Amino acid sequence: MRSAAARETAPAGSRRRQILDAAAELFARRGFRGVSIYDIGGAVGISGPALYRHFASKEAVLAQMLVDISRRLRDGARERVAGTAPGQETLRALVDWHVDFALDHPALITVQFRDLDSLGPQEQRRVRRLQREYVEIWVGAVRDAVPGTDEATARSAAHAVFGLINSTPHSARLDRAAMAGLLRRMALAALLGVGGSAG
Repeated sequence: MRSAAARETAPAGSRRRQILDAAAELFARRGFRGVSIYDIGGAVGISGPALYRHFASKEAVLAQMLVDISRRLRDGARERVAGTAPGQETLRALVDWHVDFALDHPALITVQFRDLDSLGPQEQRRVRRLQREYVEIWVGAVRDAVPGTDEATARSAAHAVFGLINSTPHSARLDRAAMAGLLRRMALAALLGVGGSAG
């Protein structure tokens, strides 16, 4: 573990990442309103007031965190769409991407789901715009994989699958490989089944 002196001399970019990572864990455990600037500072070995050299406020920490999550998901999805053939191959790549992200970053998934409303209106709009862009990538992939699927159905299916995958901070009871496999099978079965009729 790094000493307090080593943490104090960390480059600014590295320190910002440390703060964001520590804050994500704290927000996930206690909720945004249950965490103070002093808690976040203490988690990275600096005083609470020293944190203001990196972020203007606790709200700014949350805003940066949620913008980063949303942008990473969107950009990762774009890369996978660009690197695969349209249809089920793309859909599988998107499912793999979201499953891996959710399993690797459960704290971020929890904060994204629970604390978005703690942002101010402008930052909420920014995050929601990025999230909509991510969803629309999935809508296109579902419609390519299951011809004849209308936009509303594809969008609803995407949101439902996000709910399934994003439940992992609470539902994961298997080792990572087994949980990833289970989520992939369930998500793909749900998405590829959107063209079926109700029983």
